[in-house]
Amino acid sequence: MHCYAGRTVTVDLGDRRVEQAPLSEELVSSYVGARGINAKHLYDLVDASADPLGGENYVIVGAGALSGTTAPSSGRTTLTTKSPATGIYLKGSVGGHFSLALKFAGFDELLLTGVSQKPVVLVIRDGVAELIERPDLWGRDVRETEAVVKGDYGHDVSTLIIGPAGEKGVKFASVMSDIYSAAGRGGIGAVLGSKRLKAIVVGGTGSISVAEPERFRALARKMRIALSQDTRAQTLYKYGVAGILGRSNELCRLPTYNFQRNHIEGASCLTGQNLVQAGYLKGRKGCSACSISCHRYCEVAEGQDTDSFSGGPEFETLAALGTGTAVLDVRTVLKANELCNILGLDTASTGSVIQWTMEAYERGAIGKEELEDLEPRFGNTDALVPLIEMIAARKGFGDVLAEGVRVASQTIGGESWKWAVHAKGLEQTMVDTRVSKAYALGFAVNPRGSDHLHTQAAAECGGTPEAVDAIRRITGSAEYATPLSCEKRAEIIRWHEDIYAMCDALGICSFTTTYAYGLTPETLAELYSCGTGKAYAAEELMQIGRRIVTLEKCFNVRLGMTREDDRLPWRVMNEPTCEGPSAGMRNDPAELEKMKDEYYALHGWDNSTGAPTRKILEELGLEEVGRELEL
Repeated sequence: MHCYAGRTVTVDLGDRRVEQAPLSEELVSSYVGARGINAKHLYDLVDASADPLGGENYVIVGAGALSGTTAPSSGRTTLTTKSPATGIYLKGSVGGHFSLALKFAGFDELLLTGVSQKPVVLVIRDGVAELIERPDLWGRDVRETEAVVKGDYGHDVSTLIIGPAGEKGVKFASVMSDIYSAAGRGGIGAVLGSKRLKAIVVGGTGSISVAEPERFRALARKMRIALSQDTRAQTLYKYGVAGILGRSNELCRLPTYNFQRNHIEGASCLTGQNLVQAGYLKGRKGCSACSISCHRYCEVAEGQDTDSFSGGPEFETLAALGTGTAVLDVRTVLKANELCNILGLDTASTGSVIQWTMEAYERGAIGKEELEDLEPRFGNTDALVPLIEMIAARKGFGDVLAEGVRVASQTIGGESWKWAVHAKGLEQTMVDTRVSKAYALGFAVNPRGSDHLHTQAAAECGGTPEAVDAIRRITGSAEYATPLSCEKRAEIIRWHEDIYAMCDALGICSFTTTYAYGLTPETLAELYSCGTGKAYAAEELMQIGRRIVTLEKCFNVRLGMTREDDRLPWRVMNEPTCEGPSAGMRNDPAELEKMKDEYYALHGWDNSTGAPTRKILEELGLEEVGRELEL
């Protein structure tokens, strides 16, 4: 098959069994690749009763269908599992070069199950996959592990590595690719830690063919030019995602003080612009075949108060660990980012947990005795780094915090659940949904929990000609490019869901279609058709995206999830914003329920349960799922 390596490998870490098989052409036809095929495997292989940290759970690693080609921004890898943080469906996406390396080594998919008795590394090179015992790597941080495995297995390899947080089972432990790219959300690192799989090391000398090489190259070049002309893509190169932090704060759309406020004085030091101007930015990094290069590399020089060097930080990191905690010292936040990266912690959840801790401390729900004499007040620069270290090591009260805000609030009780800003057990990313209504709907229906990395809908805010044009194409009118309106939010979310799922399946970065809008369903369909030699229309690819989203929903339905679980955190539903022109706004329950009605109707899902109907499952080719769930 053109565009594909053509093989999968299944690894049972318990009995050290490694088996290869041809990539199913039927799965490719129905799900394209990566996130799509991963979702099908997860649904088929992981039972509703499976313990996320037990041997019966799988971690499925999929390279995008266009990864390994010259398709722009095609370096995404999808990891899929049952989340230890939420107990439900979880997909993570990571950039870098791992997907390219995996396909050049001869594989499109890795299926990992079982539990090893000793720490191991999975080494894959040119069609051969081998488990190697490496107890010497256990306890090492990500950076140290990367150095050792590259010394042992070659500097041409690409890696997926867990840090000490994953080994300790922190429920929001990340998987780091090539040190600085993260599949952070939901605790995939903890699942690999439970399996005692420290690292996956991949190198290959193969290549990926396309059906029409010259035309493919020309189309890919045309798409890169389109991206270079997109307003947000240009900003991403200059300042990274952190370039939006200052503007979000000026507009009073930036959650601060654990979502108690939506603005903070002095935030300019944490913007992407300041990282450039103050000299902290030392380099821009691009993932495989990416011309945008939005990833950052920052350093704080030795001899300053806090020396550090690391990839990032991105907007979520700066907002969650910085403005969200009211810690506005850029050097401390850069150090916190470095620690999260090398210890293997999701910066979004880590920041959310620390914000919750600061509020709990200020409200008297926890005291210094639980926190080893730390005083984690908002703005206390001295508390940030020690709390991260406590969480990663599960030391003292860090053991409670390592479970995430849902469990931590249940542990200390009282009204602390009201400031535990999560849904479905996943800490909310730093978008104030009270003033962004499409995001409110997208966060509520997200099958993995309350965040934007399933349905990024940046177009609803307008702000650029490309975003406004996207809203016009989706809804028929540019007037809906406003975040405060509830009208047409269901259409906006479903379109962004479909194309996000398709980008993940293709291995294309979602920034190209759901943040910047330089690529379209039509251009993606043309490129994929040219690559595979099989004609695909744009609507056909969007329909496959819809099939993926629906199957992910069905995984949760099988676990007993209903319409009632499609909700937002208590705070954003009950406490209004307090600053700026949108002061007094909240996510009104009636408003959210109406948007959900419209969303379920668009999908053809049952309005009372939120579950897909038998009719829509048959239309999407998911008849067997409908029969199993008795829908």
